[in-house]
Amino acid sequence: MNPAFALNLNEPLNHASSFNLNEPADNFLFDLNQPANDGFFFDLNQPADGDTETEWQTNQRGTPAAAVQHKKRPKLSCDTRMQVLMWLLNNQTNGKLHRGSIQEAANNYNVTTRTISTIWSIAQRQKAAGQAYNMATKGHNAGRKRIQVQPNAITEINMGDRACIRDLAVQLKVSTSTANRMIKRGLIKPHTNPLHPALKDANLKQRVEWALNLLMGDTPAAKRQYYPMFNFVHIDEKWFYLSKKSQRVYLEKNEKGKYRAAKSSKFIPKVMFTAAVARPRFNANNECTFDGKLGIFPFTYQEPAKRASKNRAKGTIMTKVVESVGKKETRSMLINQIIPAIMEKWPISEGPKVIYIQQDNARTHINQDDAEWQQAHKQGDFTFILVQQPPNSPDLNILDLGFFRSIQSLMHKKMPKDVDDMMEAVHEAYFELDATTLGNVWLSYQYIMNEVLKVKGSNDYLVPHVNKKKLAAEGKLPFQVTAPMWAVHEAWNYLHGTG
Repeated sequence: MNPAFALNLNEPLNHASSFNLNEPADNFLFDLNQPANDGFFFDLNQPADGDTETEWQTNQRGTPAAAVQHKKRPKLSCDTRMQVLMWLLNNQTNGKLHRGSIQEAANNYNVTTRTISTIWSIAQRQKAAGQAYNMATKGHNAGRKRIQVQPNAITEINMGDRACIRDLAVQLKVSTSTANRMIKRGLIKPHTNPLHPALKDANLKQRVEWALNLLMGDTPAAKRQYYPMFNFVHIDEKWFYLSKKSQRVYLEKNEKGKYRAAKSSKFIPKVMFTAAVARPRFNANNECTFDGKLGIFPFTYQEPAKRASKNRAKGTIMTKVVESVGKKETRSMLINQIIPAIMEKWPISEGPKVIYIQQDNARTHINQDDAEWQQAHKQGDFTFILVQQPPNSPDLNILDLGFFRSIQSLMHKKMPKDVDDMMEAVHEAYFELDATTLGNVWLSYQYIMNEVLKVKGSNDYLVPHVNKKKLAAEGKLPFQVTAPMWAVHEAWNYLHGTG
């Protein structure tokens, strides 16, 4: 029986071979509505005539049977290989593994039986040679070799030509990505070079004397640890600016950055603050009993608006900034703000108190012999003594050492809009800062004085990093830092002209 039509014919069907869907399909070769008979000429589950088994599998799955990819098994570490060996040793008798042990171990550790057999064979050879079991693998390097740069190749480059990674990479004749990888590996270290205050010979001796006086003891041999300095209060002034000239934030890819504008970047609104801090106290359970934050006070005043504007009505109370701070303002700040704050917040349990208020040598600061100060420096059980730290030594003040920087960073996160917002943001940042952070700064202060002794008063030293957070977690954070004996003796001889 011939089919009514053929799809492989190139010429169109003639009228005699045409068909009508409305006519019965008696002339068709097969009917899809009837079961296939024994003479059905092909089977989808069998290869067609002329096809090999591999070709048929390729047509069925799209890839040859031999190209089937097996899941790569993990490579065993040395510890895991030793665990496998221990398991095998527990499943053997007189040096012979129990039946099925290799297959069971392969299933347990998701490796092939060949891997288990290799581990067992190595162990047997080591035992026969009288050696200890050693499952260390012989690893090998893979990939291209690292680009090597000689250390003197960097030091010979002019400092100005290695101020950024791109310039450094050009000088080393490597790519910027290679230079970045060298930084991550520690072959190159980024370095920020701050501008230090210039010190005279007299300044050097004053710094050495200051550090030695804060060590307990009267002789060099006895001066080993620093005083805990619980009766010290550090004060200092700082300008806080309403905004940075450039502020970095991270945005979603379709988010638009905030537009900021000012009449001049040289006249960003600013306020001077005076801060006062003492060393925090913690009990035996490491609970803070006194946070050491005595207050931060702005140099501002309030007055009514002299005229109306679109922003306020006439007579509205406005906050004004003291543009020029002199002795009158600092004296008033000490007597009317700082002393009352100390008396209010100081721990009651410490009895009669002699408090040393440390300040820098700014011309606007008053001394202990100031007439008005002499009338106010004794109040109740408190006696307040003003002491000046060594000149040109911001590294010997807790606030300049790191506390102001932390406050400023927190303040800018709040993005204040005006002076009143900024004052509130500074106060919030001051009291939000954790007491542990302040305590760590006091500890860093003692480590800094060790460095001052080592370099005989100079400020050319690297700030020591002792990983205080880790030491605190391990319960090893010192309360009082010990000074190196050799540094104390050399500093003593330098100060007294005997060395």
